[in-house]
Amino acid sequence: MGQVQGKVAIVTGSASGIGAACAAVLAREGARVLLTDLDDARGEALADRIRAEGGEAQYLHQDVTDEARWPEVIAEAERRYGRLDIMVANAGIGIIVPIAEMSLADWRRQMAVNVDGVFLAVKHAIPAMRRAGGGSIILMSSVAGIRGSAGLAGYSATKGAVRLFAKSVALECARDRIRVNSVHPGIIE
Repeated sequence: MGQVQGKVAIVTGSASGIGAACAAVLAREGARVLLTDLDDARGEALADRIRAEGGEAQYLHQDVTDEARWPEVIAEAERRYGRLDIMVANAGIGIIVPIAEMSLADWRRQMAVNVDGVFLAVKHAIPAMRRAGGGSIILMSSVAGIRGSAGLAGYSATKGAVRLFAKSVALECARDRIRVNSVHPGIIE
């Protein structure tokens, strides 16, 4: 315990999978965690479990593609905990379909969640992190964003975009003591 003691983190897409694991580890290491997701039942259950294990966590309903919601989420972190130190932009979707059969709506939905949602997380986290004197932004990409994957062309395109976005934002935010990294996991259950 203690690697992020007293830090304040927001984890999007935290009701399950990698997001839930990130939130649990951050809380175990001493961070105060604001969980966001669309799945209220699982998000609340995770927040309850973290608190039962001695951690500090709250859940908020959030659609990461809704720009109007982002200032509210950031404001809640600052109101409740006084600052924002860590943003884990994890929310994402993948639609498995050959590209010739993919609808434009499915393509756009993946872009909206996986790229626009990440952009909005970063855009709205940076001012709060500047007020806090720095921070860490972790963007969840995928190995598919590095090497591509058959049947996942849309998903791979979004995760490749996240990878290069992270590099660019890292250069832009270094002077503000804000680190930006992308993480590239493989397939999980």
